Amino acid sequence: MSAKNLQELLDASGNTVELLRNSQLGAYIYPVVPAEFSNWRREQIAWAKTAVLFDQTHHMINLFVSGPDALKLLSDTGINSFANFPVNMAKQFVPTSPEGGVIGDGILFHLADEEYVFVGRAPVGNYLLWKGSKGYNVDLRLDARSPMRPYGKPVTRELWRFQIQGPNAWPIIEKLNGGPLEQVKFFRMGELPIKGKMVRSLRHGMSGAPGLELWGPYEDFDFVRDAILEAGAEFGIEPCGSRAYSTNTLESGWIPSPLPAIYTSPGLREYREWLPADGYEANNAIAGSFVSDNIEDYYTNPFELGYGSFIKHDHDFVGKDALAAIDQATQRRKVTLEWNSEDVTKLFGSIFDEGDGYQVFDLPNANYGSTNADAVLDADENVVGLSMFTGYSANERAALSLATISPDVPLGAEVTVVWGEPDGGTRKTVVQPHKQFAVRAIVSPAPFSKMARETYHQGWRTTSV
Repeated sequence: MSAKNLQELLDASGNTVELLRNSQLGAYIYPVVPAEFSNWRREQIAWAKTAVLFDQTHHMINLFVSGPDALKLLSDTGINSFANFPVNMAKQFVPTSPEGGVIGDGILFHLADEEYVFVGRAPVGNYLLWKGSKGYNVDLRLDARSPMRPYGKPVTRELWRFQIQGPNAWPIIEKLNGGPLEQVKFFRMGELPIKGKMVRSLRHGMSGAPGLELWGPYEDFDFVRDAILEAGAEFGIEPCGSRAYSTNTLESGWIPSPLPAIYTSPGLREYREWLPADGYEANNAIAGSFVSDNIEDYYTNPFELGYGSFIKHDHDFVGKDALAAIDQATQRRKVTLEWNSEDVTKLFGSIFDEGDGYQVFDLPNANYGSTNADAVLDADENVVGLSMFTGYSANERAALSLATISPDVPLGAEVTVVWGEPDGGTRKTVVQPHKQFAVRAIVSPAPFSKMARETYHQGWRTTSV
């Protein structure tokens, strides 16, 4: 008898870690957007040197939240304060489990009175849909992400969503505007005219330079995209393909897709019974060398992900008491690991060796799971952290990974990342039999880019993955 919901699936599997480590989800795909428009190196360099157009239309959900209890629902579930959240402001929204584990994150836009939209990955949207059904006077409308593999079928969304980013972003924006445009405060919203069409905007920034996220009705997608590329041509704008897109987080320092901390909480059993047996949470693929029998060892809390400053105890929210009891000084912290180039070269070269080589380091995004967890070891081979997102930056000319690491490990220390899974690898479709490989790495700041570190608001991400 097949499972009817996530809880039944977990009960039948008997081991949540093994279920997710052997997920048959396949490679994570950013749908619809071409893999490359020019080449991924050129597109990476554009966001650091000239300007880039990110197409964020298809890979995230839009969850529209409206009604008299919309703000109450968000306040009851988010660690963030809503004491000062006026219309035309956005914030990075982070809900946690009753035990304080992060369920996910995304960007929350305050569109109008009693009207919001959450933009991000599925776990937060699913949680809000369930929570909002528990006695709140609220209307919830889901615009689901486009399918990973449309197979030629027509794809439509309610909204298109673009970002114009890079050192030349603002001159492009002012050209679209027809003259100078005030640089409103970070994460404040406004409007921008594009060839007679007024679109909504969010003040953003990347590579230390101001930029905008823009959105509007999907039927205007081609019109607006063509207008942006036409205006940006003289400033070197490059449309960014799905292959390079996700790797900008290696430079900006946001850790995407932490494992939703929902699989064990007694207080979320009803939620697991509400979730389907074939949804995101059931198919979420854990990849990497770190293996534990306890799924909770893959959870993260807000302090580990750099969201500690978001926690405000001026309101009641799920997980408040658990987070208040945590000693922040003892928690792992977010860092960038700069991988040793000689070791990485040897890792690449193994594809030419006879027999089982190492797990392939794909370029520029090397991740092979939805949630990645590679063990980070100190000199005594103790696990001191987890490497959680890995790839290559043409701007830094380096293989990098984002990690959470023990507070006892200082910046500049050399650690070892164990790349690949034990015992030849799991049954995931993206894994071929392989050997594990130890890569030396230097513990570095997050964000890794000097300009980004000095310019970004601490903890705020710069894009949505």
